[in-house]
Amino acid sequence: MAISEQWDNYVVEYEPRLFSTHELFGNDNPLTVEIGFGMGDSLLEMAIANPQRNFLGIEVHKPGVGKLLHGVAESGLTNVKVFCHDAIDILAHCIGAGCIDTLLIFFPDPWHKKRHNKRRLVQTEFITGLLPLLADAGRIHLATDWEPYAEHMVEAMEAVQGMTNANGAGQFWPLPDRPGTKFERRGIRLGHGVWDLLYIKR
Repeated sequence: MAISEQWDNYVVEYEPRLFSTHELFGNDNPLTVEIGFGMGDSLLEMAIANPQRNFLGIEVHKPGVGKLLHGVAESGLTNVKVFCHDAIDILAHCIGAGCIDTLLIFFPDPWHKKRHNKRRLVQTEFITGLLPLLADAGRIHLATDWEPYAEHMVEAMEAVQGMTNANGAGQFWPLPDRPGTKFERRGIRLGHGVWDLLYIKR
């Protein structure tokens, strides 16, 4: 229901052109972008807690978009917009240089099988291509609950020229400032680990 009622209020239709923060939100507040927000629980919580920041969520899964739109409308938020389109296109065509203050990639598909590892989103080349979109001292926050992917993330990120690990080379972030998700909490109850990384553009 929310997806039809709220779509026009919060979803930005993809066009291969630059969208300024002011065009999307009517202000120039710092922009947080989350790639693949899933059901949107953490994005909603962050947007509620940080009204002085703008949040742009990118997700192709329509049920997740619908759930987020419901929460955003119910909370009366004005600092959230959504692209329901492939993130690669959005990042390549729609976001201008220096626009992103914080980029979030939480629990991306780990592509468990070795032959599929190259499909993982977090790759040195991909992140390097995003650096021009980050503001000075812009942040990239990554999280995964799959240890082999966590190790892959460290390897990929440490090879990016122009970013520094905020917790020291090769180190994970022990106390990350992000909301937990119900899937994460369930995993922790089952004894699964979660690994966060924070990198800062230098």
